[in-house]
Amino acid sequence: MNAPTPSLTPAHTPADLTIDDVRAAATRIEGSVVKTPMMHSITLSEIIGAEVWLKFENLQFTAAYKERGALNALLQLSEEQRSRGVIAASAGNHSQGLSYHGTRLGVPVTIVMPKTTPTVKVMQTESVGGNVVLHGETFDDANAHARELEVERGLTFVHPFDHPHVAAGQGTVALEMLEVTPDLDCLVVPIGGGGLISGMATVSRELSPDLEVVGVQAGLFPSMFSKIKGEERDCGGDTLAEGIAVKHPGVFTSQVIEERVDDIMLVDEPALEKAVALLLQIEKTVVEGAGAAGLAAVLANPERFKGKKVGLVLCGGNIDTRLLANVLLRDLARQGRLARLRVTLQDRPGALFKVMRLFDAHNVNIIEIYHQRIFTTLPAKGLITDIECEARDADQVEQLVRALREARYHVDVVELN
Repeated sequence: MNAPTPSLTPAHTPADLTIDDVRAAATRIEGSVVKTPMMHSITLSEIIGAEVWLKFENLQFTAAYKERGALNALLQLSEEQRSRGVIAASAGNHSQGLSYHGTRLGVPVTIVMPKTTPTVKVMQTESVGGNVVLHGETFDDANAHARELEVERGLTFVHPFDHPHVAAGQGTVALEMLEVTPDLDCLVVPIGGGGLISGMATVSRELSPDLEVVGVQAGLFPSMFSKIKGEERDCGGDTLAEGIAVKHPGVFTSQVIEERVDDIMLVDEPALEKAVALLLQIEKTVVEGAGAAGLAAVLANPERFKGKKVGLVLCGGNIDTRLLANVLLRDLARQGRLARLRVTLQDRPGALFKVMRLFDAHNVNIIEIYHQRIFTTLPAKGLITDIECEARDADQVEQLVRALREARYHVDVVELN
């Protein structure tokens, strides 16, 4: 006979998640997860016009808050369930948190991931003890296969968000935040499936009833937003915040959110990129797209939060290094510190040299030069030259462009979408 699982049943309602459950979770996991710093950001506060406090959950061992809920769920399994092992479907932080603590406790952990999962995430999960099974092209495929293996092997399914034990563990983030700053006016929390904000809102409603709790979703994946607000929106796309890219929000968590969360906001991709870049530049901390969603929402809506004492959760720091490099370079381009100028030249000796003299005169550094002679609509003796350059600021680039045009060059600034 297969062991019972802690997965969702119709009996789970908001009444199954109380502050006492969160406090009990805090006691269980104490000493096994990092009590991460809660710090005031002076610079971000000045930029936004609010008092901004950051909770650095990206400093957990697996670089995400998910450890809390995974460990709380593991510690409530029976001995038989532990010996048989657990299973989950995840291509992200839940897989690492569950694998790390399961291995530490001697519980076998199987993680089903889509075949499309980046190799680095597979390797990270395996490095902390998880047994990875690759199946299907999408998360839904992987999840369905995990539920099949759950039955076939008698494993216990540990849901990444839609269970009171998991949400209670995640709620310990709010306990720690309010311990440091009990007078917060607002919590801004990323939402994927809803486990984190369900636990945090449960704590805030009890300890600070006037504290506003605002959820944030990526605009490409507004699943919980649509469910709570009763709107039909497209859900899907290539978002920087893949950690909260959930198409089907939790059944249990959506009930908690509807009851205990004040509002849900959406953020677009440029806002997420800007937030990731600012956190690295200002706070010297690496945060993934999902972890920067709260800051993105505040930056995009300064009037909404002006003058308030705002708590933000930097919920994860697992971002591919190449992707991070792209985000930082794109941010420099948006600031005007990097630019690509498309200059039309005549294909003759010295033509490029004359252009370079103008770059030198304006102290603009050239990074790359690309020539295009064949695939153009210009005459055979014409060529298009793309010049990537680095400047002090957008004004310096503008002065260079003006000088090039005054010298009778046709110049286009290639815009970043």
